[in-house]
Amino acid sequence: MRLEAKYKWLPTPFRSLLLFSVWLLLNNTVALGHVILGIVLAIIIPLITHPFRTKQPLVVKPFRALRHLMLVLYDILTANIEVAIKILGPTKKLKPGFVKVPLDLHEAMPITILASTVSLTPGTVSAEVYPWPETLEGEQADCQKYLLIHVLDLDDEQTLIETIKSRYEAPLKEIFEC
Repeated sequence: MRLEAKYKWLPTPFRSLLLFSVWLLLNNTVALGHVILGIVLAIIIPLITHPFRTKQPLVVKPFRALRHLMLVLYDILTANIEVAIKILGPTKKLKPGFVKVPLDLHEAMPITILASTVSLTPGTVSAEVYPWPETLEGEQADCQKYLLIHVLDLDDEQTLIETIKSRYEAPLKEIFEC
């Protein structure tokens, strides 16, 4: 049973804890009045906003998510160096292009994280996800989804697709169990 569904008066306990902590940190005090007001706000705000929240898949492997974050940070660092070398060299050698990456992910949150990861890595930008998962209904929801990526220097399209799928998409499938 999900922890969030267990208590109706506290629909998102982790969010409530975060709100309470932020309240105390912003006020820079643990005076009784601020603690009581923080508790009230940490209960009331999630109760009011919970009906407007879209259900998202839960992170089922948080340590895998942390490992994935470290990988992305490493890739951002190395890609910055590669892009700097490429743009300082002769720009006529650059071969920009668009690549259409087929997605195995179906939920909006993992797809958004994948698109953001690709955009954060220098030399690549996510241009579009189509068709967007939440705009599909019925049988169309099972159709193939794609991530359109613009690449600064495209050597081998298939290698890039395989790299994105194995390096970024596969860990996200594990993290969210998609």
